Amino acid sequence: MNRSLKKTLLAAFAGVSAIALTGGAVAFCGFYVAKADTKLFNKASKVAIMRDDDRTVITMANDYQGELEEFAMVIPVPVVLQEEQIHVTDNAIIDHLDAYTAPRLVEYFDEDPCVVYEKRELAMAAPTAAVMEDSADRVRDGLGVTVEAEYTVGEYDIQILSADQSDGLATWLIQNGYKLPAGAESVLGSYIKQNTKFFVAKVNLEEQSQTGLKYLRPLQIAFESPRFMLPIRLGTVNADGKQELFVFALTRSGRIETTNYRTVKLPTGSEIPTYVKAEFGDFYKDMFNTQVEKENERAVFLEYAWDMNWCDPCAADPLSTGELRELGVYWIDGENSILPRRPGPQAQDVFVTRLHVSYDAKTFPEDLMFKETGDRSNYQGRYVLRHPWQGGSSCDAASRYKAALPKRFEKEAQTLANLTGWDIDDIREKMGESGQSFEEPEKDPWWKRIWGDDDNKG
Repeated sequence: MNRSLKKTLLAAFAGVSAIALTGGAVAFCGFYVAKADTKLFNKASKVAIMRDDDRTVITMANDYQGELEEFAMVIPVPVVLQEEQIHVTDNAIIDHLDAYTAPRLVEYFDEDPCVVYEKRELAMAAPTAAVMEDSADRVRDGLGVTVEAEYTVGEYDIQILSADQSDGLATWLIQNGYKLPAGAESVLGSYIKQNTKFFVAKVNLEEQSQTGLKYLRPLQIAFESPRFMLPIRLGTVNADGKQELFVFALTRSGRIETTNYRTVKLPTGSEIPTYVKAEFGDFYKDMFNTQVEKENERAVFLEYAWDMNWCDPCAADPLSTGELRELGVYWIDGENSILPRRPGPQAQDVFVTRLHVSYDAKTFPEDLMFKETGDRSNYQGRYVLRHPWQGGSSCDAASRYKAALPKRFEKEAQTLANLTGWDIDDIREKMGESGQSFEEPEKDPWWKRIWGDDDNKG
């Protein structure tokens, strides 16, 4: 059988990814340990959206694994795109944006409680200071499908289609070598009723070979539309279970949120047991899945919202001016220089929002509709390890500090269990093995607190 006849009509934004963790950089406040980036999730798709008034640039990272000649993607678009409105960019930009906005684990180390007590007494605490030829209007075989335009952009052959009816479009796609999954026709029909066009992309193997790359680069489209939305329903048609979608929005006004689904902030700032440092990937996935279940699997989760160019702590350097412009942020100047940075936190005229949704056709039957809120409040998914003071100390404050540790450890254990659904007894056991004991230290005799290690003994 001709391999081209086996091409799969991939759901928009579908993908597969391996599990990995990266760590190890000093943060602005505390120590950055690890990040929960998109690589933690299988079938994780990444989409960056620049939105300013009606202007939109969508960047779609194709994490496709398989024979390149069998790749094809269909995306609903609001208008017929000209060739100059289609672009191919580099994966590294999306990876950088992912790393910069990823939920993060940080760790702190308690100071000597005696020194802390002295600082408080003396009020010395200092204030805290990131183509093919033009082929428009060609109608095939009376199916009501018009090829409005077609181009070759980078390693992709692109066609922009319009259609009068879903069965005609389905027939046209099948006749042209695409395999439609069950249920695709009805979803296509709903977009046709909205006068939507269809962006169809497949790999040009000759152009792909000239790139020397073993992967597909992200596709970008730029257009104007009053509707601020992301079509996800085609992505559920041939999906094998739930999919993970990460949306990175770049705006001037502030944070974005969904209007037809609840946008929920993930729990953040929680202090959790120190042993989780070695299990952060498992922690974050289980924590996220637990929150999804609490919201009846119908919420979109906010993982990050911050002005570009500073953060606390930073999981990666801010994006450069060149990277931001490549993603569609047209209102900033410069080539590849880093945005100007002055000492201390400062807002830039680019605000980034990171949303995470776990979805299927049942729980998310509608496309994602967005709005810009104008809210520039900072938020990040951030989880804290606090290492207790291990040195010797002899003041009353140190005794009180040590006596309070078991209660603090128990609170961390309860927090972790509530966030993840993990068994509380297993948590306590691992905490004990890592040195977070639940036993209150034995108190010194009262008379030892009088003389201590007085040298005048004899």
